[in-house]
Amino acid sequence: MATKSYDVVILGGGPGGYVAAIRAAQLGLKTAVVEKDNLGGICLNWGCIPTKALLKNAELAWIARHEAAEWGMEYDNLRFDFGRVIQRSRDVSARIVKGVEFLMKKNKIDVLRGRGRMTAKDTVEYGEDGKAAGAVKFKNLILATGGRPRSLPGLDFDGKKIISYFEAMVPKKLPKKLVIIGGGAIGCEFAYFYNAFGTEVTIIELLDSLLPMEDKECTKELRRSFKKKKINVITGTAADVKKTKTGVQVTAGAKTIEADQVLLAVGITGNVDDLGLDDFGIAYEKGFIKTDERDRTSAENVRAIGDVNGKVLLAHVASHQGVVVAEDLAGGAHHLVDYDAIPSCTYCQPQVASLGLTEAACQEKGLDVKIGRYQFRPHGKAVATGENEGFVKLIYGAKYGELLGAHIVGHEATEMIAEAVAAKSSDATMHSLATAMHAHPTMAEAFHEATLDALGRAIHL
Repeated sequence: MATKSYDVVILGGGPGGYVAAIRAAQLGLKTAVVEKDNLGGICLNWGCIPTKALLKNAELAWIARHEAAEWGMEYDNLRFDFGRVIQRSRDVSARIVKGVEFLMKKNKIDVLRGRGRMTAKDTVEYGEDGKAAGAVKFKNLILATGGRPRSLPGLDFDGKKIISYFEAMVPKKLPKKLVIIGGGAIGCEFAYFYNAFGTEVTIIELLDSLLPMEDKECTKELRRSFKKKKINVITGTAADVKKTKTGVQVTAGAKTIEADQVLLAVGITGNVDDLGLDDFGIAYEKGFIKTDERDRTSAENVRAIGDVNGKVLLAHVASHQGVVVAEDLAGGAHHLVDYDAIPSCTYCQPQVASLGLTEAACQEKGLDVKIGRYQFRPHGKAVATGENEGFVKLIYGAKYGELLGAHIVGHEATEMIAEAVAAKSSDATMHSLATAMHAHPTMAEAFHEATLDALGRAIHL
């Protein structure tokens, strides 16, 4: 079998793999990506991008169904073409994927179609249905194979009554009742989406709050908002699921719920199967490949980035890891991934976004802090746009004024968090941020007001 040789071969063309490929090619490395499906991975095809298209539709549907009179709109016989809603999401995904395909050609990156597997310390074979279509040699290999939805013991996905986000994104019809097990970002986003179109939704979360890793003030605000939308939330309780003739029966504590479907949103496991890891001594544990601070595996010339290494399961982290690894392989890496400055975003409405330490984490560490808060309720831009739920909460070190944590609940939270990332990454302090002028009227002014509040001199409080 004839083989080509590359400086870098990447298994997986998702947001980690394709970004690593582009950066490696920019730095003069001969690069190939092995991908069995569409470029863009879960993010562009089944996650980040198409879900945001769905959530925008949900936002419009909510306004049309519940807030039309407030906006001076009247109509009879409101209807939604739900098939078109889903198709628009797929069209958006396809458009972005084509953009990535163009970038591969622009950067002269070879895309090899098929599933890849290490067959030697410097060789990858690729093909489909277990049949090798070709083989390539590499100086360096980057594993960027991503992850897939995790099921629960005794509760496997069947695609009909027990579904994952794959099926939840392309339903043939709206379920009347849906139970979501898992109150993380995926669970909350799909709860908002289905609720907006009229499905009766219940979220069951084993831990004590929605979005368990977020600041508790934020999760309480989100729960209040969900309650107003009549999304049922049960926390601190395990769920027992039984299939019935017509759907599912879910028991959570003393409550029993009859529903059409259960959406399992309980996490991700890495795609580590059939990569040749055991054959070449590449260590993995609990479904994720073990890596060091530069994403090196236990094999000298193999790196692992993105969801498959299990560090932080976010697309932008995968992309950043890809850039750092590519620069490292080219001999020009100047930084590591700063895991203290990673933004986390949930795109339901109100949105939730955060960075750094929560207030509880600061207390556990015994840190002396100053906390500033600013509610959107009286905020000019928020009132004008009818989006005045939520607040900005900023946590600064009391002695030096460094930003320790930023927590935002509100309509533009996932955009506003970028200011916190820039501040954290550039070592800005509450004193320098307090002097930074913010355009008026913007939602971002709330960041400025929260900073002033931490200093005890808020203007609009």
